[in-house]
Amino acid sequence: MSGDRLEQYGSSTAEVARRAGVHRDTLLRWLRHGLVLEPSRNRHGWRTFSEEEARAIISFAKSPSETSARIMTIREAEPPPYATTLNDIDWDFQGAKTNYLTHRIHPYPAKFIPQIPNALIQELSSVGDTVGDIFCGSGTTLVEALTLKRNAVGIDANPLACLISKSKTTMLEDADIEILQALTAKSRAFGDSILASEEEGDLFPPGRFVSSAWRPSYDKLTFWFDAHVIEELAEALQWCRALPSEAARDLALTSLSSIIVAVSRQDSDTRYVRREKNIPQGETMRRFSRTLEQATNAAVEFTDIAESRFQRHIIEANLLDAPQVPPLDLVVCSPPYPNAYSYHLYHQTRMIWMGMDQPKFKREEIGSHRKYSSPGKNGATAETFRGEFASIFQWLARHLKRNGHACFVVGNSTLKGKTYNNADILSEASRAAGFREAMRIARTIQSTKKAFNPVIGKIKQEQILVLQNADGAR
Repeated sequence: MSGDRLEQYGSSTAEVARRAGVHRDTLLRWLRHGLVLEPSRNRHGWRTFSEEEARAIISFAKSPSETSARIMTIREAEPPPYATTLNDIDWDFQGAKTNYLTHRIHPYPAKFIPQIPNALIQELSSVGDTVGDIFCGSGTTLVEALTLKRNAVGIDANPLACLISKSKTTMLEDADIEILQALTAKSRAFGDSILASEEEGDLFPPGRFVSSAWRPSYDKLTFWFDAHVIEELAEALQWCRALPSEAARDLALTSLSSIIVAVSRQDSDTRYVRREKNIPQGETMRRFSRTLEQATNAAVEFTDIAESRFQRHIIEANLLDAPQVPPLDLVVCSPPYPNAYSYHLYHQTRMIWMGMDQPKFKREEIGSHRKYSSPGKNGATAETFRGEFASIFQWLARHLKRNGHACFVVGNSTLKGKTYNNADILSEASRAAGFREAMRIARTIQSTKKAFNPVIGKIKQEQILVLQNADGAR
């Protein structure tokens, strides 16, 4: 091909490989691993190398180490078109309100603030696109996607996370609101009657009320809960499950779940130690009523903003099982950090009361503190995390559109006294699946956010890693 024609149309992968004296598959492997610069594609989706890119690859074939540095210099000198906009954002979001709409419905330790996915969704997707969160947790990304007129797909192995995400992204009908308001009034009246009877000392002496409803067959139930709290939770749970509307039922169950730790003897969401709280009789039901009323009001606000033409899918699945999901245009998530948190542990009593398979989630949870702090030879390591995500990226590459972006909000981890940069681990793990690192953004976490195991300490900074599916299947 002549020089003029090469400049006009560019070279194909096969042509560049021939000129470099390597097999086409070798060049493709270099591209997948990010060793050479990914070129643009023509209208048919085929790679077209400029003459400068072709010559860089030819030079790389002769002296990989020297040319690799040159290619990285070219890459850094040509930032993606959205880099300026994203770099101009103050990602610390100091003082920003984070509990608007349904974001305030249920406590969920270590969740990221909604302003982060909001900014990324606005810049890296368009109205009508499908935004996925492959570790959806409490549904923060999903709420933002729907209010920004995108479709939303959430995936999580934690069944409690899926329940919360469904509730936070459900649009209520008028009939749902009436059902929830009736349950709010019923639980408030019931709690008031128990409390009043206890104070009067006649009709309902302490321990008198006994629910006929189901309660968990959990051998530590009385260790974590007062007897009267167990009876009130069982009664409220029965009422929630009997609701005729799925939307109302999910929101009621989520509201009940949200108070379980508060009325238990577990110290807090982030401290799995026992302490006496002296919850009065009737207070559990009264607290459920208040929480349900607040959740209903928040869901009504969300319903007023969201539009029914944009859909959401919540999928309970382990990503390592390669679940089937709708095609994604953008992914925004905060993946679990190795050794930082154990969701199966801190949500244990909630999952038991909700009748969920907590042991199954414990086995599947990625990054749990218990798995990474194990002193035995089978304890997880940084390589465990890298290997799991290498598999996840192979799966994601098949479901994220070509040149689509996957954004990961991550901090560092400390494993056996050594600090690991999780953004580096994810970036490296993604290359074999055809992803390339587009940019990174550093941010400082507010002092009240992201508290983890006190032995490990607080994560003070994190990075927003933006990857591009340069070798996507679609």
